[in-house]
Amino acid sequence: MIDNQPAALYRFGVFELDTARGELRRQGIRIKLHAQPFQILAMLLARPTEILTREEICRELWPDGTFVDFEHGLNSAINRLREALGDKASNPRFVETLARRGYRWLAPVERIVPSSAAVATAAPIPAPDPQASFLDRVLASPQDLPRSSHAVVQTLFLLLQLMYLGFYIGALANLAEINDLLSSLPHAAQPFLLLIVTAAVMIPVRTFLCFAVLFRAPGLRERYRKLWLLLLPMDLLWSLAPFLLLHHINSGVALACMTFLVYSPFAQRSLILMGAGSPRS
Repeated sequence: MIDNQPAALYRFGVFELDTARGELRRQGIRIKLHAQPFQILAMLLARPTEILTREEICRELWPDGTFVDFEHGLNSAINRLREALGDKASNPRFVETLARRGYRWLAPVERIVPSSAAVATAAPIPAPDPQASFLDRVLASPQDLPRSSHAVVQTLFLLLQLMYLGFYIGALANLAEINDLLSSLPHAAQPFLLLIVTAAVMIPVRTFLCFAVLFRAPGLRERYRKLWLLLLPMDLLWSLAPFLLLHHINSGVALACMTFLVYSPFAQRSLILMGAGSPRS
């Protein structure tokens, strides 16, 4: 279907899809998009407002004779496409899911078929978005992450939440021992109070995340990406938790555990982007 169409530049919202170059751009910044989500996007843009059936997508992406778990592969490709566009299955702006039928493109589309290479490059490109550029360079995007089954990423994410819950509850259950450990520090009352407050606040937050992932709350990915900026300083603070066990372990073991915990918030973000808690497409 795509091969039979002339190369075109599609514009919708702040996005551009250049089928000649194989690029998706947002405000002039290239967004990484794998081949299958890119093909699906091009098919949808070529037929806006029409229903694109799952069977049509299957024939285009997986020709006859190709053995593949079609349902899982298509759901994964649609999820990656929505991540790239910042779209939501529960409240779509671009890609609408029609149960057991297929998908439909919702947003207005401008299609430009260039007559020459000069025309294709003549369109003005908006100035780059500094914030998006920073996130693209520093933090992993969904397209940068490996594929894995939902069961694996969900289990790993839940185990990390249970680990933090263990830290909070264990600390509150051993306040006398921790107070004795911190008593040698100057102004020991402040870190002791900070420990109590953050543990009490984070217990319901972690409980919420566990249930949100278990029940695949709609829009969890987008909400978690915003919540992550608030969780990051808390997680980095609690990466010092192994040093609360210095009565039981030595400082070398505590330091080794701390280095793992520093990475933990980034691991949680990656697991969410890989599909932990995502609703079925």
